[in-house]
Amino acid sequence: MHILFLTDNFPPEVNAPASRTFEHCREWVKAGHQVTVITGAPNFPKGKVFDGYRNRLWHEETMVGIRVIRVWTYITANEGFAKRTLDYLSYMVTGFLASLFVRRVDIVVGTSPQFFTVCAAYACGLFKCVPWVFELRDIWPESIRVVGAMKASKVLDLLEKVELFLYRKASAIVSVTHAFRTALMRRGVDGNKIHVVTNGVDITRFSPTEKDTALLQQYGLQGKFVAGYIGTHGLAHALDTVLDAAKALKSAPDGDRFRFILLGDGANKTALRQRAQAEGLDSVIFVDSVPKDQVVRYWSLLDASIIHLKKDKLFTTVIPSKLFECMGMAIPVLHGVQGESAGIVEREDVGLLFEPENPEALIQNLRRLADESLLLNRFKANGPIAAKHYDRVALATNMLNILETQAKRVC
Repeated sequence: MHILFLTDNFPPEVNAPASRTFEHCREWVKAGHQVTVITGAPNFPKGKVFDGYRNRLWHEETMVGIRVIRVWTYITANEGFAKRTLDYLSYMVTGFLASLFVRRVDIVVGTSPQFFTVCAAYACGLFKCVPWVFELRDIWPESIRVVGAMKASKVLDLLEKVELFLYRKASAIVSVTHAFRTALMRRGVDGNKIHVVTNGVDITRFSPTEKDTALLQQYGLQGKFVAGYIGTHGLAHALDTVLDAAKALKSAPDGDRFRFILLGDGANKTALRQRAQAEGLDSVIFVDSVPKDQVVRYWSLLDASIIHLKKDKLFTTVIPSKLFECMGMAIPVLHGVQGESAGIVEREDVGLLFEPENPEALIQNLRRLADESLLLNRFKANGPIAAKHYDRVALATNMLNILETQAKRVC
């Protein structure tokens, strides 16, 4: 079977969509299938093309047996609704045009969070007369409303009509959460066409690791209890809550024993850094995005991982992929996300929950982990056991079974 996969993000980018797509495609190639990925020049999240790449009309390479076609896109940083929309639209056009030159395709997959990529997948499937699958990573454009990136308007209403059209036209929908499936069914989408393949973890990469001595010394973390957030610093993540906690601990008698690491980039990174500097929050260490092969070194520094999203009903349907990486690395979680992902944390017994956007609750649980070694060690021990339930290899196989079934359908 020849799988054509359209995605706006792909390695060497290190965000969740890039990792999921790469790890799934890698397993499909191992299973004997031909996989072609159409993407752009790697630039997320800073909007700067990575070293060794150029933003050109067509560039082709092979990664672990995956044929990767990179097309020209309008490149911008991960901030600003209008510019990002131009980025998405440009990929929709060039990605579709590139797909016309990929021969003998059996099935097309388009992945969100934004659905312009999925528009290209729909058009490609229609043109080639093959089934196409909508991989649903986010309820978009509803998430735009929630973070306030764009005010309610007729444009958003139109985008939601396009969204529902794509749900109806897809041969199948692969959702990353059960909550997404439920939400779509409430909106009239046929539940029989919606399948759930959650995010997961490559347990060959993310496994328990001793703290990186060189990095401990570089950042002066010896003898400190280190809590960290690793990922996109976007509006949805409300990371001012972490700074609020650091500010409160600054004047606390035990405050100096804690350090916070914020690793990554995004629309809110500059504002967070400026605030920390203005308020003298020396316990907060900012680290820019690092290459994929270096991420584990930074994960190893953490005694606890902070996972956080804004307090909004929409985010109760989200399962942050970093949760599974924490499990694999035996890092207890301080989980400030309500809903389905909180249920996983409780069920697998891998961390403590706190109310989103509540710095006092974050501090309370941070102290619990620092003071209660039995609790900390229990969560650490449970993590790798739980990670096996979300092994990326098994999840890739589940999605492959869905694709094989859909590929048998007649156009």
